[in-house]
Amino acid sequence: MKNSVRSFSLCVKSYDQVVTCLRQPSQGPTFGIKGGAAGGGYSQVIPMDEFNLHMTGDIHAITAANNLLAAAIDTKAKRFARLDIDPESITWRRVMDVNDRFLRKISIGEGPDEKGMVRETGFDISVASEIMAVLALTTSLSDMRERLGKMVVGNSRAGEPVTADDLGVGGALTVLMKDAINPTLMQTLEGTPVLVHAGPFANIAHGNSSVVADKIALKLVGPGGFVVTEAGFGADIGTEKFMNIKCRYSGLTPQCAIIVATIRALKMHGGGPDVVAATENVALVEAGCINLARHVANTKAYGVNVVVAVNMFSTDTEAELNAVRDAALAAGAFDAVVCTHHAHGGKGAVDLGLAVQRACENVNQPLKFLYPLDIGIKDKIEAIAKSYGASGVEYSELAEKQIEMYTKQGFSGLPICMAKTQYSFSHNAASKGAPSGFMLPIRDVRASIGAGFIYPLVGTMSTMPGLPTRPCFYEIDLDTATGKVIGLS
Repeated sequence: MKNSVRSFSLCVKSYDQVVTCLRQPSQGPTFGIKGGAAGGGYSQVIPMDEFNLHMTGDIHAITAANNLLAAAIDTKAKRFARLDIDPESITWRRVMDVNDRFLRKISIGEGPDEKGMVRETGFDISVASEIMAVLALTTSLSDMRERLGKMVVGNSRAGEPVTADDLGVGGALTVLMKDAINPTLMQTLEGTPVLVHAGPFANIAHGNSSVVADKIALKLVGPGGFVVTEAGFGADIGTEKFMNIKCRYSGLTPQCAIIVATIRALKMHGGGPDVVAATENVALVEAGCINLARHVANTKAYGVNVVVAVNMFSTDTEAELNAVRDAALAAGAFDAVVCTHHAHGGKGAVDLGLAVQRACENVNQPLKFLYPLDIGIKDKIEAIAKSYGASGVEYSELAEKQIEMYTKQGFSGLPICMAKTQYSFSHNAASKGAPSGFMLPIRDVRASIGAGFIYPLVGTMSTMPGLPTRPCFYEIDLDTATGKVIGLS
């Protein structure tokens, strides 16, 4: 669980045996802003260094498959001439698992052998690739083969969608991905099993651990067990995509949602400075709880019980912790529990576990979706925007054109996967708390047909992150005497 009010996880089934399902960390943030994503203190996945450093190899397989498809699109081989691809319509981009802002926009085909084939394109980060989304949402090898083949890369000049299978590369993509469909079994420091699989970005892609891992975990724990599965970034991104995309495709229903909060993050949402330790300020915490309250309300709207886990730091005071608990209960949370698992391991989260068990045993309504699938693309986008607090949506000329095209091509019945900042309910990362009445700008709309969703880009959200002022790679090194990695968090 990350130290932020925006973390989120869901519990499926109940009682006794426990398996956790987590996403694989991307190397981009590991060497960029996060420095690792294995947990911390006495609450982490081990071996931590290998977990953070591409241990499973899945992201490399996705990168290879994605870029093979890109090469197939741009080839001049005669057998593709019949497709008559419109170069201006190509949406498929190359990927790499590094934060490299200078590759956001590039031109290709500049070599002497590619005369007349120059076009503008760019790189995304690998975890934003549609192939990553396919891996996380697939249910079997045959399903993955079908999804990979259906991925749309652009249009013919007649306006017809061109797929990976049209290019003849769907089978080769499946071969590259055949081992990546298997989750990796790891463990916590206390020896409980963790299935690590897939790693779609939460603010760009759908941000959930895989359906395959969840189903394996459910089989392992049996009808009396718990499966805790990760969904990235709060109720505006993680919950919404989990419910409206993942639950629709998996058929699984969560019994409880756990929203993780910290005093430091709530102070920031209350108008304080960026997340830093500070002296007691109950008023600032109470002001920031408006953010937590909206997360609770949004999550409850899906028909699941909500438990708020307050990650306690040494600088937090009893009065501040009580303020968060009171605010969470007032907002409708089933329970709110102070947790010290970072410092004390499992015994620091016993009360949270008991609260989750009670919440799972007291489910009294079915899962509800935010929108039906049979309404238009804009109607779905606007339903999601309303849950953010927006009063309306503004579409760029490009977004309008793309929506019209995808509707004509018969893709309007797909769910929506918003690419939006994780730092605010709005499109503006600096807008804290629970903003309302704003217009949500949609810059572009893309289609991930193989994965099974429409993909709007909100505001300035980029699909290739950049490095911060002081990247974490400054701290990462190898102890050549012991062979141990140092500097990962």
